[in-house]
Amino acid sequence: MKKQNKTAVDLRRVKIIAEIGTSHRGSPSHARELIEAAAEAGADCLKTQIVFADEIIHPNTGDVLLPGGLVSLYYRFRELEQDLDFYLEMKELTENCGMSFLASPFGIKSLGYIKELDCNEIKIASPELNHFPLLKAAAETGKKLLLSTGVSTLSDIEAALAVTGRKNTVIFHCITSYPAPEEEYNLSLLPIYRNLFGTATGISDHSLDPCLVPAVSAALGAGWIEKHFTLSETGGGLDDPIALSFSAFLKMTEIVRRTEAAETPLEMLKAELGRKRIEAVLGNGVKRLAPSETANYGRTNRSIHALSELSAGEVLTEDNTALLRTEKKLRPGLRPEFHNIIIGRKLKRPVGSGEGIIWDDIQ
Repeated sequence: MKKQNKTAVDLRRVKIIAEIGTSHRGSPSHARELIEAAAEAGADCLKTQIVFADEIIHPNTGDVLLPGGLVSLYYRFRELEQDLDFYLEMKELTENCGMSFLASPFGIKSLGYIKELDCNEIKIASPELNHFPLLKAAAETGKKLLLSTGVSTLSDIEAALAVTGRKNTVIFHCITSYPAPEEEYNLSLLPIYRNLFGTATGISDHSLDPCLVPAVSAALGAGWIEKHFTLSETGGGLDDPIALSFSAFLKMTEIVRRTEAAETPLEMLKAELGRKRIEAVLGNGVKRLAPSETANYGRTNRSIHALSELSAGEVLTEDNTALLRTEKKLRPGLRPEFHNIIIGRKLKRPVGSGEGIIWDDIQ
């Protein structure tokens, strides 16, 4: 009887994910520090990103501002590429620290690494929500898919679920803005997603407050809470400026555990964090692009791009096009669902290397 009660409690427990992303900077010793600190801060799971630059963006995509100044986003990703042994070592250390290991792929090659790592779950980042070849291949692994839904519409989520299926998919509510304003989170969507799609829900939180979004999400029944984790906000990692330090992450885990144990969790949080803040973060339950992420729509997610300089009359092929993020300065292309349709067709005008391919370019 005692064992059954413990199991029931475990099943209700919110899974807290420490997202270190690429903050390891390719250093095994720094990765070890992050892993051990995340475990001490109360994380149940450690998440990283398996990066191959060519799966994500084109070299001409532009620069990103980091604490050290402007750097090429493509070449920063290239610097972060690691071999499989690096991630195998991370996974072993993570599990030795009592956490599960999770990773995000960005294409078929990085998904192959995840298969080798044999993770129980696969996290799909928001920009890959419309990367349908990746979604299909990830679903075919039979692993649980944690599907982030930042910078997306309701129809985008439905299109992704049509590929992955709903039985083995978890919807992660998210806002793709760094940092994301807490008042835009519209957390009332969490129970709506569960009822509408019949899936479990989680939250991927990019707001700066360590407590508000995670605790309210737990109160609304989110089963997973993902928050960026770093040893230093000025550590040079791509996501370090919006990540939680050790003390802030520890504060988050403490309030999440108290929230999930409370008889009236929202009332508890209103008393602790303020009724107006709670009401603001709950929102109206209508799925729309958040104001802070609207400008990213069509640029952060995937579209069809030319891999090299293409001439008028050239035939579009799998080798000279790809589904990439547009990001900083390139032109967005057609949505990924049109990729198979345009293969074999000719261009009626030149397309620059890296630029998105649009209908006006095609004969």
